[in-house]
Amino acid sequence: QVQLVESGGGSVQAGGSLKLSCAVSMYTYLNNCMGWFRQAPGKERERVAGIYTRDSTTYYGDSVKGRFTISQDNAKNTVYLQMDSLKPEDTAMYYCAAGFWPLCRPNFSITDTDAKQYGGQGTQVTVSS
Repeated sequence: QVQLVESGGGSVQAGGSLKLSCAVSMYTYLNNCMGWFRQAPGKERERVAGIYTRDSTTYYGDSVKGRFTISQDNAKNTVYLQMDSLKPEDTAMYYCAAGFWPLCRPNFSITDTDAKQYGGQGTQVTVSS
């Protein structure tokens, strides 16, 4: 199991911003797909964002395009998710994942098994109206 060190998250009012981070070992970080998926109660999991650390190609879920930005810091083996213009519908548990390649492909899908295997412990993001 890959070790993921997740931080960030919390509660904010609609329109506010939050930033998540996810650090891994250099071995895991290099030439890999990293990113986040999320799940809200009663809803399906969805891609938030993915980044291919080799060339910084990014992928976003449709619901967050233009509001969220994923980035990387090669010196720290860390990826970040800057979340701006947050909406109540962004409220969910956010899971960092490393090596889960559907995050970095046009079509995203994830099974319960995938989520358990690749997702970190998760961090709660709550956006109030």
